[in-house]
Amino acid sequence: MKILALERDQPGLTDADFQPHLRAEAARAWELHQAGVIRELYFRADQHTAVLVLECPTLEDAQAALNTLPLVEHGLITFELMPLIPYDGFARLFDSL
Repeated sequence: MKILALERDQPGLTDADFQPHLRAEAARAWELHQAGVIRELYFRADQHTAVLVLECPTLEDAQAALNTLPLVEHGLITFELMPLIPYDGFARLFDSL
């Protein structure tokens, strides 16, 4: 299942709160990418929060994987998860054929 994950920073934190964990965060994200769990990883252009595309059997598996990220483990961020399905609207183009 393809899952979109949007990072949510906990309120009231500063860059200094994140700094000690950023190298470990990148290393764990790399491991999840190499394992095929994180398929795509971006930062939003309008705010510095992550947008991930995951490939996991269930939402629970996706949450479990994200829970291994140091910033999640230390309570600095959470993720909103959205399960995705393929767009089937193109079928409407061929209804009359």
